[in-house]
Amino acid sequence: MASSRAPLRGFLELMHEMERIRTLGRTGLDPGHDSSPRTEETAWVPTTDMFARGEDLIVVIELAGVPAQEIGLDVQDGVLTISGERPDPADDEALPYLRERYYGWFRRSLALPDGIDEQKISAGFRDGLVTITLTGAARDSDSRPRRISIQED
Repeated sequence: MASSRAPLRGFLELMHEMERIRTLGRTGLDPGHDSSPRTEETAWVPTTDMFARGEDLIVVIELAGVPAQEIGLDVQDGVLTISGERPDPADDEALPYLRERYYGWFRRSLALPDGIDEQKISAGFRDGLVTITLTGAARDSDSRPRRISIQED
């Protein structure tokens, strides 16, 4: 059901899907899929959540289908970087009907609050999620988000 704020949303979604199917029929390629090989410069960026739990700062990164041995986690100069590669399971004989997941190299860098003790960072991997715990990183009130009001002109 379309909301009162976007009464044509359902219609526009239908038109977008029809155009996607037309493009797939004409070219054989889904326009939502980038078929070019990915390099460090064109790496996909995994989805990430960051939140405080007590005094700890928690970072959760979604990496379904990425083998643990393909994940690199580095911290340097207050920047946490996670990188690696998700292998493409399709072989040369496979004819894709729909491809929405990204494959290949990925990289995500996050600026950390000042004063992080790099020795108090730990990470675990379970069910396709990397959970990074920065012990004590949310203790300092300066590292908590501060709402900034927006003034209308």
